[in-house]
Formats: sequence, C-alpha cells, structure tokens
Amino acid sequence: MNLMKILLISLALLLLPGCWNSKDIQRMAYVTALGIDYKDGKYISYVQVLNFSSVAKVESTELGKNIPIWIGKGEGTTLTESFNSIYATSQIRVFWGHLKSIVISENMLKHGDKIKEAYDMLNRYREVRYNILLYGTKEPLQEVLHTKSILNFSPLDSILDTPTQTFSQRSYIVPVYGFKLLAQINEPGDPAMLPSLTLDKANWHEDTKPKSLLKIDGAYFFNKGKMTGWLSEGDLIGYRWIQKKLERSPINIPNDKNPTAAIVLLHPSSKITSVFQDGKALFNITIKIQAYLDELNANIPEKTMEEQAAKVIKNEIRNTYKKGLEKKLDVLKLDQALYRDYPQKWHELHQNQDFIFDEKSLNNIEVKVKLLHTGKYKGRVD
Repeated sequence: MNLMKILLISLALLLLPGCWNSKDIQRMAYVTALGIDYKDGKYISYVQVLNFSSVAKVESTELGKNIPIWIGKGEGTTLTESFNSIYATSQIRVFWGHLKSIVISENMLKHGDKIKEAYDMLNRYREVRYNILLYGTKEPLQEVLHTKSILNFSPLDSILDTPTQTFSQRSYIVPVYGFKLLAQINEPGDPAMLPSLTLDKANWHEDTKPKSLLKIDGAYFFNKGKMTGWLSEGDLIGYRWIQKKLERSPINIPNDKNPTAAIVLLHPSSKITSVFQDGKALFNITIKIQAYLDELNANIPEKTMEEQAAKVIKNEIRNTYKKGLEKKLDVLKLDQALYRDYPQKWHELHQNQDFIFDEKSLNNIEVKVKLLHTGKYKGRVD
C-alpha cells in the first residue's frame, strides 16, 4: 500500500507544470531611461539599457568601474509600435520597472498632444511607475542617453536619474515628475515648466581627455498643452527665489565685477498677492529667506550684507520677469496666484486675452534676508 502511494505521488509530481515561464533576473534588459522623438509622423524611441550589476545593489560592485551603456532604437506610427520594433532585436526580455527618467526632444515638445499620448501609453503599462522624471532637450537623444556620470559612475548617479544630489548643493531649476507636469498643463493659470538638458563638454576632463556631462541649462514652458517658449538658466535666475523646494543657492553682494562677499541663501518663503487698479491686476511679492556667509572680501557689517542681498534678489526677480514678458511667459506664476485668490476676476480678465501682463503688472517686491551665521569667523554687527 505504501508503495502504491509513493507511485501515485510520483506520477502526480510528473504532471505538474515546470517553471518554463520563469525569468532569470540576470538575463533581462533593464531600461533606466527613455528618449522620445517625433519626426515625419513617426515616434522614434531610444531606450537606455544597463546590465543587472548596474541597477542592483551588489556588494561586489566596483565603484568607478566602466559600465557599458546599451541604446536601443525603434520607430513606429505609435509609441507601442516603436517599442515593439526594439523588442524584435533585443534578444532578451526588456524590463521597464527600473525606468527613472524620460527625455523628450524639442521637436516632439512642439507637438503637445503627442506628449499626452506617449505618457498615457506608458502609464497604462503595469511595470512603469508614476514617479518618472521628465526633461526636454535640444541635443541628440542618443548622445544624452550615452552620457555617464563623473568617475565613470553609471547614469543612475547623474542628473538624468538622481538630480537631487546636485540640487541639494546648487538649487536653480527644480526637477519635475511627469504626473506633476501633466497636472500643471491641465490646471488653469498654472504654466507648466519642464527642465531642459544639455551636454557640457568643456568643464571636466578625465586625465587630458574632455568628458561630456549633463547639465540643466534652462526650461521649456507650456500653456494649455502647447509649448510656448524656452528660457535659459541665466534668464530664470530670479525664479529660484519663489521655489518652495529650494535648498541652497549662492549670490555675490553686490552683484557686480567687484563683490565684497558671497553668501548662500536657504529655504525661501514667498507669497504672491494681487491688488486691482483701474481694472488691471497688480502683483506684490513678499520673500523671507535665511542665509549664511560663505566668502568675505571686505569687512562690512552683517546688516549691510542683508540689505545688499535683498537688493540682489529683487533685481534678479525683476530681470526674470522682464525676460518672460519678452516671450509672453508667466515665469513667476502670477496668474496662478490670481486664479486661486480671485477666480471670478481671473475669468473676467482672460475673456479677451490670454496674457494679461505688462511691465507695470509686477508692482512691489519686498525681501527680508536673515543672516544666520558668518561661518567660523565672527562678522561685524555695527
């Protein structure tokens, strides 16, 4: 009887299906970044693929070891078709669960409806997460995706996938997640802002060989789903002071060829209020910000430093506002403040025109800088 039981169990085990559908995690292509272009009615997609040792936390991984980057290219009348043309030659399964960033060409950014279509397709796929970073670029997508980080670290340690490392030391333009950008595009009075990437080929060398590294050089702006313009980082220098997420950003005081000091500003608190005069909306900006002294070239009182810093911030905000006016861009998001505080008035003002701002719209800017400390050296108080 026992022998019969053993035989029956053995037969039952033979009938069980094997793990033919299992996947060896070391034999999958991990997509970490995606580039999307649109040309001649076709989507052109580029996938950046790293091997398993690059995306997994392995104790034996050697820091600084040269990690190869594979780029796959596909084309199709839909994004799905372009991906399938990549699958046709990938040899192994392509896994999307490690996708961290999407870079969109400027050519595709001009087709706002195509961006929504592409992002909708990606979000429908179960492996892709919602917290994907978005960038625009004027550079060739293949070159952007081929760029590694400093010391031959993988792209996972670059601005492309981990911008917070740089942003914590130098805060200018805030990285944006895809779901945030689409929410802003659909929100009245809230111009969407997309950081743009460029390739810096001048500032770093490996031994004597120039190394190309990624840099955020400006931002694209959208209104009602359409791209309305681009401004450089220099043009947007005053925008940083109204960013709630700004961590630290330096300025020279005064901001001329012979500064007396360099200070670092931290965690601004800003408020935009609207007033009405002769049927027009005027805007006041109030900013409170902390600072510390980083470099001192002349012995000046702390009170003077605070006053000079406040003046520099005011000038930068006004200059950025003027740069936006030239291209009819609401860089400081004044329209958003008006919509939230006075929605009925916002609709009245926008009945006959989309852009309601002129040189007089930005009324008063009040900045209060609080110097926390002067470093290891004492500063003058008088």
